[in-house]
Amino acid sequence: MKKVRIAAVQAALVFRHGVYQRLLTEGVYWLWGADTAQVFDRGQPFVPGMELNLLLAHEDLARELEVVEVAGHEIVLQYSDGVLNTVLTPGRYAFWKGVLRYDFVRADLSKIAITEPIDRTTLGHRLVAPFVRSYTVEAFERAVLLVDGKYAGLLDSGTYQWWKNAITIQVAKVDTRLQQLELSGQEILTRDKAMLRINAFAQYGVTDVEKALLHNKEHERQLYVQVQLALREYIGGYSLDELLEKRADLVESVLRSVQTAAATLGVEVRHFGIRDIILPGDVKEILNSMLLAEKKAQANSIMRREETASTRSLLNTAKLMEENSMLFKLKELEYVEKIADRIGSLSVSGNSQLLEQLKALFVPK
Repeated sequence: MKKVRIAAVQAALVFRHGVYQRLLTEGVYWLWGADTAQVFDRGQPFVPGMELNLLLAHEDLARELEVVEVAGHEIVLQYSDGVLNTVLTPGRYAFWKGVLRYDFVRADLSKIAITEPIDRTTLGHRLVAPFVRSYTVEAFERAVLLVDGKYAGLLDSGTYQWWKNAITIQVAKVDTRLQQLELSGQEILTRDKAMLRINAFAQYGVTDVEKALLHNKEHERQLYVQVQLALREYIGGYSLDELLEKRADLVESVLRSVQTAAATLGVEVRHFGIRDIILPGDVKEILNSMLLAEKKAQANSIMRREETASTRSLLNTAKLMEENSMLFKLKELEYVEKIADRIGSLSVSGNSQLLEQLKALFVPK
């Protein structure tokens, strides 16, 4: 005979020769002969040492257990008193009733959409995260969703979560901010076979995500080629002299041409500019010589014009002094004053005729 004491949070299964006999709840019991008792904590899941289905065939035990069956395409989130305790994978599980309040949330993993009442915090829990795949689209990005290689829709900025399963999911993202495309060292022939090297840039933004990602491969590379071709087409249509004269029209013409082609890529080109137009060394020397000759001619023209004006002014002054003797004397006094300003000291020597000479010099007749 054996004495068995069962506490309030315990239960015991009595076996005789390995065959289940009865269930023992709280209390003190005596076991006879070959009977043995297997004690279980009712606060823990029920994990017997034999096939669960054989035990559940007994009604007294089945009433005390809550059985959860998880199919092959499912998981079950098991909560104990409102706290996530574990994630049940495919199989059959049993839990004691009465001690803890158990809640179960069943999730179907055969689909990708998370339609079950599971909050984002729980989806990020270490127990649930292995069954979830997450993608983040930044505030400056837009994306397209491909499910099993098929277009499934556009994604705005945010964090997206789907169940992890055999269904493939691809998220293709594109930056919608204003971006800059650099074209450096473009060697282009003009119509008269002058080789130019041009550094240019274009600023653009993606406006149609579907066109940029689904209908075109490497839209950035294609845009680069479109800008390059438009630049070559414009420059190749003019001689060097014509191009230098029409440089102001170059930017607008290339921009209009590129905007039309970029629309098919889902891209809007907003600005285009030329940083440098680099001429060959010999052409540069010729142009510098032409510019120097032109500036010298302009300088000579200005000097001749100023000399003519000065001569005309002297002629007018001479005519006025010829007509007015007093003006002539004033002009003499002006020059005498200028001469006197340069004299540091003055020594006077002579006979009595000095006063008459000064009078004759400064007093008009």
